Amino acid sequence: MKQCIAIPTANGQLCAHFGHCDQFAIVETSDGEIINEKWITPPPHEPGLLPRWLADQGITDVIAGGMGQRAILLFNQNMINVFVGAPTKQAKELVYEFLQERLKLTANYCNHDENHDHHQCRH
Repeated sequence: MKQCIAIPTANGQLCAHFGHCDQFAIVETSDGEIINEKWITPPPHEPGLLPRWLADQGITDVIAGGMGQRAILLFNQNMINVFVGAPTKQAKELVYEFLQERLKLTANYCNHDENHDHHQCRH
Protein backbone atom coordinates (compact mmCIF):
# COMPACT_ATOMS: atom_id res chain seq x y z
CA MET A 1 0.00 0.00 0.00
CA LYS A 2 1.27 3.47 -0.91
CA GLN A 3 0.99 6.40 1.46
CA CYS A 4 2.09 10.01 1.21
CA ILE A 5 2.59 11.42 4.70
CA ALA A 6 2.94 15.13 5.54
CA ILE A 7 4.66 16.28 8.73
CA PRO A 8 4.70 20.00 9.61
CA THR A 9 8.22 21.02 10.59
CA ALA A 10 10.17 23.89 12.10
CA ASN A 11 13.95 23.73 12.26
CA GLY A 12 13.85 20.19 10.86
CA GLN A 13 11.61 18.72 13.57
CA LEU A 14 7.88 18.32 14.08
CA CYS A 15 6.31 21.74 14.64
CA ALA A 16 4.12 21.75 17.75
CA HIS A 17 1.34 23.64 15.97
CA PHE A 18 0.33 22.52 12.51
CA GLY A 19 -0.58 25.88 10.99
CA HIS A 20 2.66 27.59 12.02
CA CYS A 21 5.25 25.34 10.38
CA ASP A 22 7.92 26.66 8.04
CA GLN A 23 8.02 23.52 5.87
CA PHE A 24 6.33 20.18 5.38
CA ALA A 25 8.29 16.98 5.15
CA ILE A 26 6.53 14.88 2.54
CA VAL A 27 7.41 11.22 3.00
CA GLU A 28 6.25 8.68 0.44
CA THR A 29 5.99 5.04 1.49
CA SER A 30 5.20 1.78 -0.22
CA ASP A 31 4.55 -1.53 1.51
CA GLY A 32 5.82 -0.20 4.84
CA GLU A 33 9.08 1.26 3.48
CA ILE A 34 10.10 4.89 2.92
CA ILE A 35 10.73 5.40 -0.79
CA ASN A 36 11.07 9.19 -1.05
CA GLU A 37 11.33 12.28 1.13
CA LYS A 38 11.06 15.91 0.09
CA TRP A 39 10.49 19.27 1.77
CA ILE A 40 7.96 21.84 0.58
CA THR A 41 7.15 25.33 1.81
CA PRO A 42 3.46 25.94 2.52
CA PRO A 43 1.52 28.95 1.31
CA PRO A 44 0.83 31.68 3.90
CA HIS A 45 -1.44 30.40 6.68
CA GLU A 46 -5.16 30.99 6.12
CA PRO A 47 -7.92 29.07 7.91
CA GLY A 48 -8.99 26.09 5.80
CA LEU A 49 -6.29 26.45 3.12
CA LEU A 50 -3.76 23.79 4.16
CA PRO A 51 -6.12 20.78 4.01
CA ARG A 52 -7.02 21.56 0.36
CA TRP A 53 -3.43 22.41 -0.53
CA LEU A 54 -2.04 19.18 0.95
CA ALA A 55 -4.81 17.15 -0.70
CA ASP A 56 -3.69 18.66 -4.03
CA GLN A 57 -0.16 17.38 -3.21
CA GLY A 58 -1.50 13.82 -2.99
CA ILE A 59 -1.21 13.54 0.80
CA THR A 60 -2.98 10.55 2.38
CA ASP A 61 -1.95 11.05 6.03
CA VAL A 62 -0.79 13.84 8.33
CA ILE A 63 1.22 13.37 11.50
CA ALA A 64 1.01 16.46 13.74
CA GLY A 65 1.58 17.70 17.26
CA GLY A 66 -1.50 19.87 17.74
CA MET A 67 -4.36 20.80 15.44
CA GLY A 68 -7.77 22.37 15.85
CA GLN A 69 -10.88 20.24 15.49
CA ARG A 70 -12.09 22.22 12.46
CA ALA A 71 -8.79 21.52 10.64
CA ILE A 72 -9.09 17.81 11.46
CA LEU A 73 -12.61 17.81 10.00
CA LEU A 74 -11.41 19.59 6.84
CA PHE A 75 -8.61 17.06 6.39
CA ASN A 76 -11.05 14.20 6.79
CA GLN A 77 -13.36 15.82 4.21
CA ASN A 78 -10.36 15.85 1.84
CA MET A 79 -9.82 12.10 2.46
CA ILE A 80 -6.69 12.66 4.58
CA ASN A 81 -6.16 10.75 7.84
CA VAL A 82 -4.90 12.85 10.75
CA PHE A 83 -2.78 11.61 13.65
CA VAL A 84 -2.27 14.24 16.38
CA GLY A 85 -0.28 14.34 19.59
CA ALA A 86 2.99 13.19 18.01
CA PRO A 87 6.24 13.95 19.86
CA THR A 88 8.79 16.48 18.62
CA LYS A 89 11.19 14.40 16.52
CA GLN A 90 12.68 14.35 13.04
CA ALA A 91 10.09 13.62 10.32
CA LYS A 92 11.72 10.43 9.07
CA GLU A 93 11.88 9.03 12.63
CA LEU A 94 8.15 9.74 13.11
CA VAL A 95 7.30 7.97 9.85
CA TYR A 96 9.43 4.92 10.76
CA GLU A 97 7.61 4.66 14.09
CA PHE A 98 4.26 5.18 12.35
CA LEU A 99 4.94 2.43 9.80
CA GLN A 100 6.04 0.04 12.57
CA GLU A 101 2.93 0.94 14.62
CA ARG A 102 5.17 2.24 17.42
CA LEU A 103 4.32 5.95 17.16
CA LYS A 104 3.12 7.13 20.57
CA LEU A 105 0.40 9.75 20.23
CA THR A 106 -0.69 11.78 23.23
CA ALA A 107 -3.35 14.43 23.70
CA ASN A 108 -4.09 16.98 20.99
CA TYR A 109 -2.50 20.13 22.42
CA CYS A 110 -4.44 22.52 20.23
CA ASN A 111 -8.08 22.01 21.18
CA HIS A 112 -9.91 25.19 20.13
CA ASP A 113 -12.81 25.22 22.54
CA GLU A 114 -13.99 28.25 24.50
CA ASN A 115 -11.77 27.40 27.51
CA HIS A 116 -8.60 27.09 25.45
CA ASP A 117 -5.60 29.28 26.18
CA HIS A 118 -4.45 30.06 22.64
CA HIS A 119 -0.91 30.83 23.82
CA GLN A 120 -0.32 27.12 24.44
CA CYS A 121 -0.42 26.46 20.69
CA ARG A 122 1.19 29.79 19.78
CA HIS A 123 -1.67 31.58 18.03
